[in-house]
Amino acid sequence: MSKKILILAGDFVEDYELMVPFQCLKMLGYTVDVVCPNKKANDQIKTAIHDFEGDQTYTEKPGHNFTLNATFDEVVESTYDALVIPGGRAPEYIRLNPRVIEIVQNFNSANKPIASVCHGILVLAAAGIITNKTCSCYPACSPDVGLSGGTWADIGFESAIVDGNLVTAAAWPAHPEWLAKFNELLTK
Repeated sequence: MSKKILILAGDFVEDYELMVPFQCLKMLGYTVDVVCPNKKANDQIKTAIHDFEGDQTYTEKPGHNFTLNATFDEVVESTYDALVIPGGRAPEYIRLNPRVIEIVQNFNSANKPIASVCHGILVLAAAGIITNKTCSCYPACSPDVGLSGGTWADIGFESAIVDGNLVTAAAWPAHPEWLAKFNELLTK
């Protein structure tokens, strides 16, 4: 039986950080459900494309609409083997949803693999699960790691780091290593 992965997303999630893991993990044979608070299967969310064009921070452009394939209110954590939290602006506000925090804490308590990229770390920090962990994220989120009792790893934009059940990376250029390390945890 295929392992089942949950992706927590929201409007203006980073396009590549949602679409690439979704497609890649499905290609590897996993069942992948994407949910968004207050939305159900077949609803759409908007995405944003973040790019690095020499400015002080990333630029943001409209991305693709993404059709959710599962309903947030029907999530049962015990039926999933792992969790993915993409970045973009979605983590800023989905972390305010108590059920999102509960889902993340339940995955962590069960020591299931959790992959977070870019601003996804904001959800992990809000859930209180990065204390004494070394994590990567977009550099602008590094203060949140420290304030949450974690250690920020400045590993660049093309690398990923594993600490226990967490696999983290700074941004979508790290997808090859981030997804490979996540897959290693899934196949243990």
